[in-house]
Amino acid sequence: MSGDQPRYGGTLRLYGPGSMDHVDPASSYYMLSGQIIRLFTRQLFTYRPVAHLRDWSQVTPVPDIALEIPTVDNGGLSRDHLTYTVHLRPGVRWDTTPPREVTAHDFVRGFKRMCNPVLRAGAIHYYTSTIKGVAEYCDDYAAAVPHRNPTAAELARFQNSREIPGITAVDDRTLVFELTRPALDFLHIISMMFASPAPAEYDEYVPDSPEFRRNVRSLGPYRLTYYRHGEELRMARNPVWCQDTDPVRHQYLDGVEVIMEKATPEQVGQRIRGGHADLSWASPVTEAYEENPTDPGNNLGYALNPYVVFNTVSPNAGGAMGKAEVRQAISYAINKSAMVDIFDKLSVGTVMWPAHSAIPPGNYGYEDFDLYATQGDRGDPEKARALLAAAGYPDGLTLTVVHRDVDANPEVADSLTTDLAKIGITLRSVALGHADYYPFLRDPANARAGAWDMSTPAWTPDWFGNNGRAFLQPMLQTNEVRGTGNYGCYSNPDVDRMIDQALSATDPADAHSAWHAVDLQVMRDAAIVPILVHAPTIPHIRGARVRNAIAMPTIDRWFDLSDLWLDTGE
Repeated sequence: MSGDQPRYGGTLRLYGPGSMDHVDPASSYYMLSGQIIRLFTRQLFTYRPVAHLRDWSQVTPVPDIALEIPTVDNGGLSRDHLTYTVHLRPGVRWDTTPPREVTAHDFVRGFKRMCNPVLRAGAIHYYTSTIKGVAEYCDDYAAAVPHRNPTAAELARFQNSREIPGITAVDDRTLVFELTRPALDFLHIISMMFASPAPAEYDEYVPDSPEFRRNVRSLGPYRLTYYRHGEELRMARNPVWCQDTDPVRHQYLDGVEVIMEKATPEQVGQRIRGGHADLSWASPVTEAYEENPTDPGNNLGYALNPYVVFNTVSPNAGGAMGKAEVRQAISYAINKSAMVDIFDKLSVGTVMWPAHSAIPPGNYGYEDFDLYATQGDRGDPEKARALLAAAGYPDGLTLTVVHRDVDANPEVADSLTTDLAKIGITLRSVALGHADYYPFLRDPANARAGAWDMSTPAWTPDWFGNNGRAFLQPMLQTNEVRGTGNYGCYSNPDVDRMIDQALSATDPADAHSAWHAVDLQVMRDAAIVPILVHAPTIPHIRGARVRNAIAMPTIDRWFDLSDLWLDTGE
């Protein structure tokens, strides 16, 4: 067959640094992991790959295990927009022994697992703020299982003895959601990988434990056959999967193999160009280009990559990070233009410029403002030193910055260290592997223990269009539970209230104004320092065998592995 026609067979090989954050869909939040999770689990709704992206309407949920999109006209959505009735597609089967159909009860179990106190879903606020009873269920779960190392039996006992009022399995193929308020983005919320079903077998395992990883059940075209965290994973065809029951994915490959080794982008590129790998893994290796590439899909929304998050509960240096004046001083000190130069010199194929607000351009709530403006975005050490002295640190202080040890992250940390040294702040740098970094940040115990004071993560919207809650709610609403996206445990009751108001808006203009108000307040508090607006335009390198590789915005523009095939030339 020609390269334009699908062909079957071959093992797709990915190579690069890092790992999945979690294998368990209930806990995983890392976009890179989404490439793999998409292959073995499914949701009620999901997204199709779009080869020629032009506008938001192309990145909207489509039925996956659900039969159709609920609307008022088809009876799936109540006229007050508070009740969704979803009917399940027949014939979708778990690869259990013997195989059995997924049911509405499996989805109920999946939603309950998101609240687990071991590795709670990082964006649990999406669900607690929309579905009736989820917030109370999560609170009661944490109270009933208060210690950090519960057994699977303890978790299952709670889950199976309590129900969530707003999620009901009417029968095996009918699921009903009752909302606390209208949510125009609800289908996006339940299209995330958190909202995957869970078979009864998952009651036997602690979320994302080694036992869970060895016993992952598949609904998708491939199943996990081997996983060694941070080193290797392998997948093979799922013999139970049937194309007729999956309108989105395909099973062109025999399998998928990911080799995870610490390697530079140059080394990853050499491996691919030499024919020893097909795609990069966790490394922004680009095709050759002379100018920064443009992408019509850029106006869908931008990421903060990187931004500085402060550990506001750190006891270090007299609780310095809990003081807004210190955070404001650091906000003035950072040379953002130097950060742009770092990425330009690496030629990673991205379009970027200095960021000034928590919400980047192209997203609901964005307006152009800069509370910490400096000439040419190069920082103002003199003003920063004065603020630091007024905060009670005229002689400076010593803090710990944690960063990833791959790609541009060490250079970003070095640049930050240089900037803060100019105002008397000494940074002790701690580098973590790709596999450990986000799990470390998502555990508030590390924040409370003072294991870090500052860090430089990235944040990309989980969906497009009305996505205000995809930025500020998980990043900055009070949420000090393991698995949180509010890494620095920032908490402001006024901001919590303002976020709640923004979530209630049903008119797009009102939603925009409400989210902008939140943005202004968190920037006044200097809860974070936005450094770069980063458009996900990386033209990832592809090996000679790869065909139909389509980048998906909903997995941070990594390729949809369920839609590509290999041309082996045989």
